[in-house]
Amino acid sequence: MTRLFIILSIVFAVFGIAFTILPMGTIALIPIALALVFAFIAILRQREKLFPKILFLLIFVNLLTVIGKEVFVKDVVEADQQFESVKEQSEQEAQKELEDFENLQ
Repeated sequence: MTRLFIILSIVFAVFGIAFTILPMGTIALIPIALALVFAFIAILRQREKLFPKILFLLIFVNLLTVIGKEVFVKDVVEADQQFESVKEQSEQEAQKELEDFENLQ
């Protein structure tokens, strides 16, 4: 039974790490919380083993990473002025070509 909790904890920890790396925001907290619960149950059932304790510690570090990433990293989209000017210039040239084309007909 303890092996089941350890395996579930590992699976949810891997999902938590994947969601942490991918830009999914705080949705990574769901598998991390489940992994923490299963690791804690594994620690309670199997006191002599070191692996569930290390697993719990690694999952806790992942939890802190998600929280730190959400608090300290700000995703800001900035307008690219050079691209906007090139886009506007391209639109003006296209409009001029259309007007020239209409004048020819």
